[in-house]
Amino acid sequence: MTETQELLDALREQRRTLLITARGLTDEQAATRSTVSELTLGGIVNHLTHGERNWTLILSSGTGETPPGMFDMDQYKMPPGAGLAGLVAAYEAAARATDEAVERVGLDTVVPLPEAPWEPGVVPRWSVRRIVLHLLRETAQHSGHADFLREAIDGASTTAQLGD
Repeated sequence: MTETQELLDALREQRRTLLITARGLTDEQAATRSTVSELTLGGIVNHLTHGERNWTLILSSGTGETPPGMFDMDQYKMPPGAGLAGLVAAYEAAARATDEAVERVGLDTVVPLPEAPWEPGVVPRWSVRRIVLHLLRETAQHSGHADFLREAIDGASTTAQLGD
């Protein structure tokens, strides 16, 4: 197995774990703020979809240009009128596109990142490998958030559902 396959397999596993958290929820539950946080399960899926799309554009284009909406805070919300099934389908499609781009571009390719609003004038360069590791970390972090949100909705635990 190649390093690319190993890293993408780890990312795919984390994505599947995240989606277990949303399994069996209604659209209303996915939009529910179940803690004092503004986060919802639908909002997390929406945010991770945007993240996958943005990083895929960054690694594919190699220009360092900021993808449209990359820093839009509304990506953390479940869009009005959106259904959970549609959000999950969009996430799965974005994930497939990311995987294909990583395989096409290669882990050792280095690309400039967009200038972040909190670091004007700083344009770091990351390898595609580091981008995949960032996506893995981001997905894992939000999987933990999602697990807390789900447990607050109906007591379901992602860990208990892993074998289902």
